[in-house]
Amino acid sequence: MKFILDKEWLHKNLQDSHVRIVDCRFSLADPEKGRTEYLAGHLPGAVYFDLEKDLSSPVQEHGGRHPLPELTELVDKLETAGIDDEKVIVVYDNGEGAFAGRFWWLLRYLGHEQVYVLDGGFKQWVEANYPTTAVLPSFEKEKFNIQLKPEIMADIEEVKEAVLGKTDVVVIDSREEKRYLGIEEPIDKKAGHIPGAINKPWMAGLNNGSYKREEEQKERFSDVGEDKKIIVYCGSGVTATPNFLALKEAGYDNVKLYVGSFSDWISYEENKIE
Repeated sequence: MKFILDKEWLHKNLQDSHVRIVDCRFSLADPEKGRTEYLAGHLPGAVYFDLEKDLSSPVQEHGGRHPLPELTELVDKLETAGIDDEKVIVVYDNGEGAFAGRFWWLLRYLGHEQVYVLDGGFKQWVEANYPTTAVLPSFEKEKFNIQLKPEIMADIEEVKEAVLGKTDVVVIDSREEKRYLGIEEPIDKKAGHIPGAINKPWMAGLNNGSYKREEEQKERFSDVGEDKKIIVYCGSGVTATPNFLALKEAGYDNVKLYVGSFSDWISYEENKIE
């Protein structure tokens, strides 16, 4: 797989100084849970990045529930963690895919080519009886050179153009079907989806914490032409990242993430909802 590494590879390369491991475990229901779990035990050498404190900026009127972090602050944290643009980075969560996916996408956006998600996450690592530790690592500060990839991010204007039919873009809603249909909305102030969006729930791309392989991902998106331009979104730009990754694994080249996602879309009163 192009963007996924298995636990066996990482286990063999734990001592490689060219590899950096990042723990992104998080719980939306209990924002301190991930850090608490990290302190109790993590992969040897893993540093912790928090979804809301490190991988997002504070919520404002627009921008959604998890706006992009201030990039200079994120880069400083990466450098402090001993991450430069040459290191091989392996990121994990508990196997959900979404929190590791957020970090993975952000690093791709910053131009880092060698960043991978650990298949199966922390859960499968522990199940394999691989080592964990409570020791907090420290690294010499490195220099991270940004080579921004704006072509993988969509702003609200691009989404509006797609909704109005001005561009031939497929908009994919990554949330579960009940939220897409507006039957249930446990988080955001309005229910429904961006007009014209099709529904591809992100969790269908994984099986017990492991990403489905290329052919299975191709099957999931078989109704979307590989030559199509695609914008993926979710509630706040987090759970859409596994779909972004899955699309790339399946061979789709023109994929963008609408970072603000539905929570940003509904922050503008004039935007319609289906």
